[in-house]
Amino acid sequence: MSKYSIKQFVQQTKQEESARDFFELETDRLLEVNLNGQVWAKAGSMISYEGNIKFEREGMLEHGLGKFVKKALSGEGAQLMKANGQGKLYVADSGKKITILDLEGESIFINGNDLLAFQDGLDWDIKLMRRVAGMMAGGLFNIRLEGHGLVAFTSHYEPLTLLVTPDTPVFTDPNATVAWSGNLEPDFVTDVQLKSFFGRGSGESVQMKFSGNGFVVVQPFEEIYHAPQG
Repeated sequence: MSKYSIKQFVQQTKQEESARDFFELETDRLLEVNLNGQVWAKAGSMISYEGNIKFEREGMLEHGLGKFVKKALSGEGAQLMKANGQGKLYVADSGKKITILDLEGESIFINGNDLLAFQDGLDWDIKLMRRVAGMMAGGLFNIRLEGHGLVAFTSHYEPLTLLVTPDTPVFTDPNATVAWSGNLEPDFVTDVQLKSFFGRGSGESVQMKFSGNGFVVVQPFEEIYHAPQG
């Protein structure tokens, strides 16, 4: 049999049947959700499903007026959908690499554009970065998740985790920052001397500064955020 035959291709790329965890990586860039109930996912991320699953865009006031106002300010990037039912759901986001985390009472901040899916039951809230919103096209927002359950986020290429200690603060480009531990609150600083070298995506010398004890996840890519169309 030719190594390029259709049979060989199907054998090499077919879905795995042995895995039965709620979240499974079919590939580095494709998430399988073994659904029996409900899951939240980024709107538009569904690429395929099998079984009896119904999809619904979250209601305008489903999570309360506070979150609705924050979502209106943060634009379409925070839009979520919920999938209910039983079956297999496959989600992805522009071919970006997917990372799964199992929160065990911890909390984490994830860039709103990089959040792919999370297990129903996790507490979450939208956090607007008002101090930087006026400096960058469309501003930036993130989502804080806390509790017990699975969350999946995406990154362009391989993510890098940097440890933050009281003696070693970490500075990052906002456009390359994916996530950070829930106990950290970033400051935003500018350095005119770095304007020509840093923050090419934003066109500004804006940096995120993380201090304390924790970690921050960056990607080797500057993601460009566009202001919501009004």
